Amino acid sequence: MQLPDGAVEAILERWPVASLATVGEDGRPHLVPIVFARSAGAIWSPVDGKPKRGGVLARIRNIRRDPRVSLLFEHYEPDWARLWWLRAGGDAEVRIANDPGENAEEAAAVAALRLKYPQYERVPVLGPEATLLRIRVTARQSWCASSEAVSRLVEPSGIEPPTSALRTQRSPS
Repeated sequence: MQLPDGAVEAILERWPVASLATVGEDGRPHLVPIVFARSAGAIWSPVDGKPKRGGVLARIRNIRRDPRVSLLFEHYEPDWARLWWLRAGGDAEVRIANDPGENAEEAAAVAALRLKYPQYERVPVLGPEATLLRIRVTARQSWCASSEAVSRLVEPSGIEPPTSALRTQRSPS
């Protein structure tokens, strides 16, 4: 069963995290979790001010060499009737937003990221290199286990962080 358009839109607007797949130098997939926001018809992800290992990140090197990417949004919980996933394929570009105020599209993306993630009150949206990824989605594929999974997605309160179901299953330490 595919996710209906309303559920896909809800995921793309409100889901907190996705896995970004790029093509590595050796041709193998390279996956990393990302935060993102939709703005101006694209998905935007920052290289933000959280600590990094240093140097140019593999995702940036990979996209500069080959812009083909895939995003995976997924939900797992013990009740398998509520499982779903959405894959969005497309092309990415690396943007250096030295002054997002000069570029309305980049400024809107930074504003959308700040609105979606309150953590950006404490962590800079853009790291020292002011790097943004702009992803133009060209294809979507989805699956869901049941209409119950869909009904939770289209209700605003149905979008929960992916680990919420697992967190409730753990014993206190």
